[in-house]
Amino acid sequence: MSMGMFWALLGAALATGLAGAGSAWGVGKAGQAAAGVVAEDPDQFAKCLILQLLPGTQGIYGLLITFVTLSRIGILGGTAIADTETGLLYLAACLPIAIVGLISAYHQGMTSVASIGIIAKDPDQFGRAMLFPAMVETYAILALLVSILAITNIG
Repeated sequence: MSMGMFWALLGAALATGLAGAGSAWGVGKAGQAAAGVVAEDPDQFAKCLILQLLPGTQGIYGLLITFVTLSRIGILGGTAIADTETGLLYLAACLPIAIVGLISAYHQGMTSVASIGIIAKDPDQFGRAMLFPAMVETYAILALLVSILAITNIG
């Protein structure tokens, strides 16, 4: 395996690994809060589940970037890369979603926990409660966009 392929695969692994770890962390924290609310009021299951799922999107974004990268570097089709410079470019292109995915998923999970607390006190405030974690999602989407633009413009 060439060093270029190594660096590109490292970028792809970081995109999935870090964004996925952040999502697991955020979904786990929100799930703990949701379980407490649902134990007290089972009718709030659907609202709590939606809030719990929100931090999971970063892991999906990281996986998407991994698939795009693997397709471009010759693992899932296309022409295999060989040079180190190109591999480093792919690594750099994967870093926005890897890093921002990790951090935003964690914070979106914490925000979802707070929003689940709103549901516990007043279930009619679900629409407003959704806005708080949705604001954190904005930054994950921006990082996804940067990674996609960077990857698709390499080579």
